[in-house]
Amino acid sequence: MATENDELASNIERFISNETGVNARVSDLRRLTGGASRETWSLDVALERSPEAEVLPLILQRDVRGAAKALSRPMEFALMKAAFDEGVAAPEPLWVGDETVGKGESFFVRRVDGETLPRRLLREDAYADARRALPVQLGALLADIHRIKPERHGVVGLPAPPDGAPPAAFEIERYEQIFRMIAPQTHPAFELAFRWLRQHPVVAEATSTTPGLVHGDFRIGNVLFGPEGLRVMLDWELAHMGDPMEDMGFICVRSWRFGGAKPVGGIGERAEFFAAYEAAGGGKVDPERVRFWEVFGNLRWGIICISQAKAYLDGISNSVELASIGRRTAETEWELLELIDS
Repeated sequence: MATENDELASNIERFISNETGVNARVSDLRRLTGGASRETWSLDVALERSPEAEVLPLILQRDVRGAAKALSRPMEFALMKAAFDEGVAAPEPLWVGDETVGKGESFFVRRVDGETLPRRLLREDAYADARRALPVQLGALLADIHRIKPERHGVVGLPAPPDGAPPAAFEIERYEQIFRMIAPQTHPAFELAFRWLRQHPVVAEATSTTPGLVHGDFRIGNVLFGPEGLRVMLDWELAHMGDPMEDMGFICVRSWRFGGAKPVGGIGERAEFFAAYEAAGGGKVDPERVRFWEVFGNLRWGIICISQAKAYLDGISNSVELASIGRRTAETEWELLELIDS
């Protein structure tokens, strides 16, 4: 009796055969754990070219029904291709999937071996060198990302502030609207954070900030690493145009330290991370601007926690992971009070 996996494998074979013009055979198809807004599948595909088959290690990313997303999968695919073509450490995009291989939109990238689990990075002896190397590697990577000009690669329509609107003020307004629409109860710490952000000088100074590419989810957990450190940066679905310092603040959010003592992803100090960014051509870092975006990042993540739990509570998704993420809102509230008071 055919299973759901058998049907998916058959559909993938048909799709890739059409894309490549040769027979494709799928093996070792398995769903990977993690990912609240998408399904991730690992598979090997043998392309039966003469005289022997070429085996492609692939990752299939496809929508989770009911999960919110900032970018369509085709746009995320196009942005990753722009990054890959410019030599940035991003997965190699291969094909945008059709309706037969995804519950919604989907794409395939070449699989890169490595690890993503933060607890292993922070605790295991095998990754001691990676812990030392990553703060500098990530600073340099972020400078590379911020140099990408999406429009040069035909990537248009990324979320962006209206012409002339300060990126910081735009992001505050955008997330406050989301918060007002979805919050099932009051959150005084969030109200205080919105007030603090609106009164911060960076909001006014941001009028001179020309929007650039922001990865949008630049953090430990989205980094694929090996014993030597960085391999590729994953999950580009929250990319948008804005203040590039937003990324630098987001990786400092306490939730992305995973219990580590250091402020940059639990593994690095701000000074070495900032210095690596500047050395790689990322421009001068203003620590106070980064602190503003760190506060915003905690607030933003707290609102995302509420939205993911709401998808479960409203019956849009039956994902227990979405439900449990809602409990993490309290972590961000505590951290916001600590940051604002410091």
